[in-house]
Amino acid sequence: MTTDMPSRQVSDLDWLLSGLVQRVPYTRSAVLLSADGLVKSLHGMDADSADHMAALAAGLYSLGRSAGARFGDNGEVRQVVVELDSTLLFVATAGSGTCLAVLAGRSADAAVLGYEMARLVKSVRPYLMTPTRQAAGAPGATGL
Repeated sequence: MTTDMPSRQVSDLDWLLSGLVQRVPYTRSAVLLSADGLVKSLHGMDADSADHMAALAAGLYSLGRSAGARFGDNGEVRQVVVELDSTLLFVATAGSGTCLAVLAGRSADAAVLGYEMARLVKSVRPYLMTPTRQAAGAPGATGL
């Protein structure tokens, strides 16, 4: 399973990602994910690719947190950018326990894309939070 949210909530967020991709020229796809790599919502890619992107983005975000702990006075990760020959990958904090990953072509304006991502996150941050999962059998966890 690729999501930890009911399907109705996921589809409610899809339009946000769709709007972002449509607003920024050369942007191809976007994935909203939990910080541990589970897809919450997606636009512009199939489910298998979204799962792969979520795993990659969670890893990049984790590396950013580690860099912040070691070299950034424990500062929070705002954004991680990977520049490839033909693609830009942005991973940004989107709410407590949530990240936003966006793929764009090299012709995309990185400043505009970063701004639009930040604007989207700021406008709907309370709806993007992912609660911390508890292990089965942990105190306070409910069994199924």
